Amino acid sequence: MDASLNQIADYAHALQFSDLPPKTVRHCIRCIVDTLGCALGGMNSEPSRIARELALRSSMANGARVFGTAHRTLPEVATFANGTMARYLDGNDLFAGGGGHPSNTLSAILAAADVCGADGKQIITATALAYEIYFNLYKSTDAFLKGIDHAYYTAVAGAAGAARIMGLARVRIRDAVSLAASANIAVSAVRYGHLSLWKGCSEANGSRNGMFAALLAAAGMTGPDHPFEGGHSLANLIGKFELQPFARAGEPYKIDEVAIKCYLVVAHGLPLITVALPLSQQVAFEDIVSVTMHTYKFARDVTGSEREKWRPSTREAADHSLPYILAAVLVDRAFSDAAFSEEHLRDPRIRELIDKIEIREDPELTRRFPNEMPCRIEIKLKNGEIKVGSADNPRGHDKNPMTDAEISVKFRMLAHRVMPSAQAERLLAAAWQLESAANLDAVFDAMRLDG
Repeated sequence: MDASLNQIADYAHALQFSDLPPKTVRHCIRCIVDTLGCALGGMNSEPSRIARELALRSSMANGARVFGTAHRTLPEVATFANGTMARYLDGNDLFAGGGGHPSNTLSAILAAADVCGADGKQIITATALAYEIYFNLYKSTDAFLKGIDHAYYTAVAGAAGAARIMGLARVRIRDAVSLAASANIAVSAVRYGHLSLWKGCSEANGSRNGMFAALLAAAGMTGPDHPFEGGHSLANLIGKFELQPFARAGEPYKIDEVAIKCYLVVAHGLPLITVALPLSQQVAFEDIVSVTMHTYKFARDVTGSEREKWRPSTREAADHSLPYILAAVLVDRAFSDAAFSEEHLRDPRIRELIDKIEIREDPELTRRFPNEMPCRIEIKLKNGEIKVGSADNPRGHDKNPMTDAEISVKFRMLAHRVMPSAQAERLLAAAWQLESAANLDAVFDAMRLDG
């Protein structure tokens, strides 16, 4: 018997909306609002264009809608297209500590909800469920540190969330989870070295495969009995592990611990920008002799140690490069994702300053991570003066959360890139009112950009 598989299936089948505290319900909605905003902001990116064009090649009368359109297509294809839009800008939520981005499961949940006509309470329940499973897999397996991409958590949790929306029996939920767990080992090479367009798509692909696993299970496809435990399972690849108990009625849910990004940047860039912005107002980049960023080991290893991080040539590489982000902030004395434009990537001032930057692990900061996301920056100037700044938790961390109003500001900033203000307000209002919604029609209708 695969205890982990049964534990997930039991939980996915049993969880009820009434089990969720009001705080958790609200945070589910906050994450959905934020993810829809990120999708609008990423809608015109090259990976999103590719994914959307592929999705529009097929039609299905009772299928799932593609963000920005009224077009209905195969649910798994819509999941991939919508997930790519939401993920591309790297602005969506995260579990600090290398836990990845659980909002990637939402494209599967929303596609299933669109097909099934699920109401807001069902969507919220499936969201809390998916985040709970995602977090448990991350903390119990630490698969990412063993070479397996976050897309694995997304596939399994997305399958459970979609299956729950579809109202599958417990045995079919078990099959959906097993199919997703046994067929979606994605390697973490997607986030190292020279980053390709796939960096923004890998987890959308995991969500797509989770959606497809739920559809297969609904049609009667069975999955392996031991995807997690046993001699030929996940445990055989990464070592034995044991899932932790899932949250029960009235208890804190893991979605309450998720961080919502205040900037469109890799998670480890958030504390950097928090510290570097005020320092940038105190110095002229021409006067800088050297810059040392002290951070925790995970940040340095993933975003501040490889040779490519000092000469990023793509947006995907730049938004995962601590030296590039730091140099751009100090040169611009501001930050937006415009820092990752082609013009900025070629800016000789940024390149010159990058060569003066050192990213150094501080064991004390490593000890404090991930309960905190600390950072300290020291800037040495030509006159011998040293400027120092530090921070413990950036805005958006669960210990320093963004307010609903701040999430709305972020949403509007992203939405205004593709739609008029009045339309953005209609969509934002519909998203915030999700708990009382009978279905997703108001959200998808307000999101249309095709007339």
